[in-house]
Amino acid sequence: MQPADALTPSKATPVTVTTHPATPATKTPAPATLADLAAAHGLTVSGARPSLPSYVRQLWGRRHFVTAYATARMHAAYSTARLGQVWHLVTPLLNAAVYYFIFGMIMNASHGVADYVPFLITGVFVWDFIGSSINASTRSIHGNLGLVRALHFPRASLPLSTVVQLFQQLLVTMGALVLLLLACGQTPTLKWLLAAPALALMAVFCAGVAMVMARIGSKSPDISQLMPFILRTWMYSSGVMWSIDSMLKKDHLAYWVTVVLKTNPAAVYIDLMRYALIDSFNAHALPHHVWAIAVGWALLAGVGGFIYFWKAEEEYGRG
Repeated sequence: MQPADALTPSKATPVTVTTHPATPATKTPAPATLADLAAAHGLTVSGARPSLPSYVRQLWGRRHFVTAYATARMHAAYSTARLGQVWHLVTPLLNAAVYYFIFGMIMNASHGVADYVPFLITGVFVWDFIGSSINASTRSIHGNLGLVRALHFPRASLPLSTVVQLFQQLLVTMGALVLLLLACGQTPTLKWLLAAPALALMAVFCAGVAMVMARIGSKSPDISQLMPFILRTWMYSSGVMWSIDSMLKKDHLAYWVTVVLKTNPAAVYIDLMRYALIDSFNAHALPHHVWAIAVGWALLAGVGGFIYFWKAEEEYGRG
């Protein structure tokens, strides 16, 4: 039995309840993404396209590589041939001999062209550089996939090294061309100095076209099989072995055809070299504003080709 007082109801002792403000829940940080981690540690995507100014600086920093690579390829080009580097000179001379026999003698393209032999060999030597640089650059990326995939460097180095290699060969053959012109009775004058800016503009033009063709060839390797036919058509329409003026006067073609043929870049640079080196090739044989046209072609191809190639920098060697 419990005591009576224990059974008697009594006032409940008040209980004080102390409340505390709710403590906010601690947020768990979201796991960092790979991109965030890469940015935090200063990592960049391998092969990503840099900005255009940065790309130009990188390419300038590789200028010694471009020159050395081009020189090595030039020496290796005929390393297995008994005559070696002599073939750099023999090849355009043999081409000139064949063209002289077919066009100069059989087709009588020499009729009405003063100093046809200097006219022909100058055109052949210059075209050999234009056609070879564009044709070889088509395979400059696709043919060096191992190098492209193994090392990180500005891919424009490859087509540019191809042009540098062939330009070095051109400078060697130009010495032989000068001797041939002297043997044919041409007289050295101050006008011969114009060959230097003509060669420089032609080299810039070829470098720009080389980069365009390198990008196209990297995606469509079959284009290299078509290039010989395209270049042969271009050569025949550029007056390498015949005078555009003489043929157009004979066939009475429309004026716009004359303009198109004479202002195409290959014809412009070939005619500038002929004007500089051949006594009988006068200024009236050149199109109006020929130097402005030559500079325009060089800037259009050089700047446009470089930007066109740079835009696909991260795509080379993939797929």
